[in-house]
Amino acid sequence: MGKVVDARGLPCPQPVLLTRNALKESDTVTTIVDSDTARHNVTRMAERAGYTVRAEEREAGIYLHIARGETSPTVSPAPASSPSGGPLVLVIPSEFMGRGEHEELGHILIRGFLHTLNEVSPLPDVIIFFNSGVKLVVEESPVLEDLRTLVDQGVQILTCGTCLGYYGLKEKVAVGEVSNMYTIAETMMQAGKVVSL
Repeated sequence: MGKVVDARGLPCPQPVLLTRNALKESDTVTTIVDSDTARHNVTRMAERAGYTVRAEEREAGIYLHIARGETSPTVSPAPASSPSGGPLVLVIPSEFMGRGEHEELGHILIRGFLHTLNEVSPLPDVIIFFNSGVKLVVEESPVLEDLRTLVDQGVQILTCGTCLGYYGLKEKVAVGEVSNMYTIAETMMQAGKVVSL
């Protein structure tokens, strides 16, 4: 019989971590969550590891039935942009660029940087936004068009779901995908190079 993980009410990334640990002990796991964010995060992790996921919505929560699939785990090929073989990851932890006395200057610099990023080579493979940096990926952000252009060129954008929740912006994300600390940490640790602003 498979394992059951009750992850209702747990903050990110606990549902993902608990499910991942349970999958080390059993080929079938049922994880119970109570939010769409947790559902997507657990599903993404399991499918990337080669499992199939069937979601069942009940009054008590969302039941994710996870079983070992017949396909191999999804492994992205190593991007050519990083000489060490792993992805080139850009981390943006603030809505400003640099530190100084004038926030307006910081806003001007981050807008200029993200606009210019479309013109340089190599492009990052992944851009991670967290802390107040998440304000750059939401509706009415002054850099939305630049970010969408980067996505069109194959750049993956990951945004911290906990940070979006803290700022009350989860419903306003306009580009990229809402992620979790497990995926963010995994992406950074598997990177060939991490650049932080």
